Amino acid sequence: MFDFDKPVNRLGTWCTQWDYVQDRFGVANLTPFTISDMDFKIAPCIEKALEKRIEHGVLGYSRWKNEEYLGAIRYWFSSQFDTSINSEMIVYGPSVIYIISKLISLWSDEGDSVALHTPAYDAFYKTILGNKRKVQSCPLVKQNNNWECDLNYLESILSKKDVKILLLCNPHNPTGKVWNQKELKAISNLCDKYNVKVISDEIHMDMVWVGKHIPWSQYGKNNWAIVSSASKSFNIPALTGAYGIIQCDDTRDDYLQQLKSCDGLSSPAVLSLVATIAAYQEGLPWLSQLKTYLQANLNFVADELNKAFPHLNCTPPDSTYLAWIDLRSFHLNDEKLQHQLIFKEKVAIMPGYTYGDEGLGFLRLNVGCARSKVEIGVNAIIKSIKDIID
Repeated sequence: MFDFDKPVNRLGTWCTQWDYVQDRFGVANLTPFTISDMDFKIAPCIEKALEKRIEHGVLGYSRWKNEEYLGAIRYWFSSQFDTSINSEMIVYGPSVIYIISKLISLWSDEGDSVALHTPAYDAFYKTILGNKRKVQSCPLVKQNNNWECDLNYLESILSKKDVKILLLCNPHNPTGKVWNQKELKAISNLCDKYNVKVISDEIHMDMVWVGKHIPWSQYGKNNWAIVSSASKSFNIPALTGAYGIIQCDDTRDDYLQQLKSCDGLSSPAVLSLVATIAAYQEGLPWLSQLKTYLQANLNFVADELNKAFPHLNCTPPDSTYLAWIDLRSFHLNDEKLQHQLIFKEKVAIMPGYTYGDEGLGFLRLNVGCARSKVEIGVNAIIKSIKDIID
């Protein structure tokens, strides 16, 4: 058994979520429920693998194209998603967003558009705009506590001549939507019809509670890429490191040219390789128990909110450890709610508008932490709402 109830003090470790909360929220010393890393210690198998590599004593230049690393990725997709991956299609990158950014640059020109389901992870907007492309928003619609994509509207977007790429978040952040077979097949057919290339960000693929994760490779036809990492599932983002699975040979060659020759990143972060191999080869028992704990945290959030506000009908997300809390029925002023949370309750919880206009009226609460901390966050939300509406 692994102990996820024991809090870990992350203060003073250069931790973005804890030590630098003031950068985003303007106030220091808040209890944070913000960016999606977790407060848990890494799996013992990863810790042992890292210790063994450190004990070796030499941390020189390394290569990612080795059978241990590629084999671990193949094994994970095969064992967890019943999906076969060709090693020749795998590439390395320092982060998921780096790989996405490079593919946007390779697959489109300045002024072109990238289609995106919204609300969306805020780094997507920044990456698209930072590459001098435009965002074409396809809003997801909440129906009976399910998030749906209007395929007719999506087609109207994909049919536009300037839309070159669909950036798919699978599973979806922040709504937690899990894309099903019917949806993925329909989206694949539309992208093929209009010659739109697909980048599928699958970094949350291991955290699915309802249904199952289906990698894009099962439905993608031409010019697609999957990007992912062990960083979210196994809480190792500080090691850096991600991988892409790029279908097109020419795109793969162009990407590696960018990685090595243009950006000088031919040598990977070797400890990231070590951690990923250990995670995928030995980390499943730890991850399975973690998922049980996280799902219980999400259920706790929904239960407590529904006890306080029976009309809310709050439900846990279908995936991710990020509770996407719909408070629109209260008709609250989002800025006023943030003021209450920050200055009275002393917590930092991501406002929904961070993820675009479609996020207005929502909160995104990270439950990747001990239950005692989750209780602080939920109680702060309940108290803040009551203070505003009373």
